[in-house]
Amino acid sequence: MKKEVVVDVWVPDLTFPGWMDRWHQQAAEFEAAHPGCTVRVQGKDFWTFPLEVSKAAAEGRAPALAEYYFYMGQVARDERARDGSPLFTSVEKAIGGRSEILGEPVVIDDVLPVFREYYSLDGDLTSMPSVGTTSLLYANTDLLRAAGVTELPTTWDEVDSVCEAIAALPGGPDHAITWSNHGTFFQQAVAVQGGHLVGQENGRAGRAERSNLASGEMLAWAEWWRRLHGRGHYLYTGSIPDWAGTLRAFTEQRVAVRISSSNDVNYMVRGAKANGFGIEVGIFPYNDKVPYAGNAVAGTSIWLANGLDEATRDAALAFLMFLHSPRMAAERHKANSFVPITHASLELLEREGWFDLHPYHRVAVNHVSRYPSGVPAEQRRANGVPPSVGALFGDFAGNQDVMTRAMGDVLALGADPRTRFAEADAEAQRLLDGYNAYALRGGPRPHTSHFVEYFAAAMAGRDYTAADLEKAVKANR
Repeated sequence: MKKEVVVDVWVPDLTFPGWMDRWHQQAAEFEAAHPGCTVRVQGKDFWTFPLEVSKAAAEGRAPALAEYYFYMGQVARDERARDGSPLFTSVEKAIGGRSEILGEPVVIDDVLPVFREYYSLDGDLTSMPSVGTTSLLYANTDLLRAAGVTELPTTWDEVDSVCEAIAALPGGPDHAITWSNHGTFFQQAVAVQGGHLVGQENGRAGRAERSNLASGEMLAWAEWWRRLHGRGHYLYTGSIPDWAGTLRAFTEQRVAVRISSSNDVNYMVRGAKANGFGIEVGIFPYNDKVPYAGNAVAGTSIWLANGLDEATRDAALAFLMFLHSPRMAAERHKANSFVPITHASLELLEREGWFDLHPYHRVAVNHVSRYPSGVPAEQRRANGVPPSVGALFGDFAGNQDVMTRAMGDVLALGADPRTRFAEADAEAQRLLDGYNAYALRGGPRPHTSHFVEYFAAAMAGRDYTAADLEKAVKANR
């Protein structure tokens, strides 16, 4: 009798309606197609997920598949099993050039380049992209048209002009634009200018050892943001990150424009319709004073445990490929606005007319695969699709906390960006040094390194205090 194969899968529970139900349904469908395989999916806390995996690894009970948030890649690479060996292995190397596994077609070569590149190192796809997002601009078209604006802004200068028009609108909103004080937008703003958050080419040419939070690209972004705020155009809610507050400001028409994640497409469109105004979706605006250098992405990827027996390894890989079949990927997109990960899923959605009926969803796809229309044609012809060199380094959560607090001081206290971000860079350097000491020499685990976010506010509904974090750390040691 053939032995049952059990694949343990741990995923962060994003708490969207039906999120874990979908995961369990996918597991059940895979089991039905693969008798003898059992897939046990467990939803874990999003904010402390890496801590939970680390604790399980130390106890010898880590899952076969674990889904990490996009900027926790260095933590996953550095995680160790109880015997000191790497906890995870390369998905691409485990596939070993096969075209199918247990009858499931291998789809890694069909992954959209921007996501494949983000989760690869030295050309090797280490983990399988699972959820894909980018940053977008959302506009209240009723307010824009009333102000004489006929096209969405795509550059910082164009945003300035739109804000001035909104400010001059009789009876218009008190502010023109808002976005959350969140690390995602720092990453995006630096990326479109060709900058890096850390040294060693954003940690891609070797382990990052130098912080870069006071770079010219970071300061350009902070100065532009400060100017918008100083002129009364940018609405700062005063909280970090306050996704909910900026969403309310847009749906209540207290601002005309909001920058947010592509994951918000469904929520933003519903909010506009519920409140009786038109909406358009555009790209994240870029600094037209420098060449457009690429578009950043976010999301999650699934890591494969090292040292699995062959049967469990292949069942885990087959489940990964099953999750990324065209139909599965397309349905995830429809439910939660996530960018479809593969070309085949995009083609399926196109054939079925999904994007014709839901054009707002096409913007994110185009944004991660094409240059904006305003970029000079010679640059588009010369370089093709722009790269996305995502940062890879330790204690990203701590680094993100440092940059958002620095910007909070600039906005709320009038701090000078150059001085405040120099201080932030020094603080981020200490965090990076501490993380590398932990990862390379077995030093103490830094306080923030295994949290997805230090300020876990938005989806949790509140900010974590220092006491909350210390309690979570102790519980997961």
